[in-house]
Amino acid sequence: MLDYEKEADHYDASRGGEARAVTAAEAVLRLLPTTRGRLLDVACGTGIVTRRLAGARPGLRVTGADLTPAMVRAAAARLPGGVVRADSRRLPFRSGSADAVTTVWLLHLLDGPEDVAAVVAECARVLRPGGVYVTTVDKAAAHDVGSDIDAVLASRPRRPAADAADTVTTHAARHGLVPAGRTTFQGAGQGRSPRATIADLRRGWFTVLPPGDPRTEEFATRLARLPDQDRPRADPSFSLRAFRKPPTG
Repeated sequence: MLDYEKEADHYDASRGGEARAVTAAEAVLRLLPTTRGRLLDVACGTGIVTRRLAGARPGLRVTGADLTPAMVRAAAARLPGGVVRADSRRLPFRSGSADAVTTVWLLHLLDGPEDVAAVVAECARVLRPGGVYVTTVDKAAAHDVGSDIDAVLASRPRRPAADAADTVTTHAARHGLVPAGRTTFQGAGQGRSPRATIADLRRGWFTVLPPGDPRTEEFATRLARLPDQDRPRADPSFSLRAFRKPPTG
């Protein structure tokens, strides 16, 4: 896993910046109720999306939470007084205290299925009856856009996706959450080029292919043969799912 303490300073610029944040926030908002209340943005990172959620819905009291100190500092600068440091598996919020909970680009980063189950359980716990949980799913698949880069990488080893939509839906159902909608959005500025993909391979972004592994260099050699080494291919298309906690009574 990446060291997000070190990544914080250049995290936004390396992942589409404000353009990506705009499309992500707009997509999340399409799945959220229009009512007033409290929204918890869990694993908010630098707060680049969190700030837009707060700005778009003045009736929502938005709180961001993240575990990495550098990310918390960056988010707090964007949303003063609205960010706390917290582990997404043990949220420091009362049960039923949130009208909406979001986890954008979190579940795919977790170490294993137990952590994914714990995060979904916590999001369900803090959600009030009638509230909505929105999360990204199938993050890795979003980057497979049918390009020549994807053709080269097709045979690479993969681990099962912890954030697979069916898996997340199963976890949600265990805690009484029912499907409430879905949408997609483009990851602006995140199309892969061959040269950038080679760099990502060598720094360990493809976690099943560690730096220095002979297979890593085999894929790098094949990618180096592709044309237009610096031309980004198509942007990824990310998926969001929404789940509602049914009202009581």
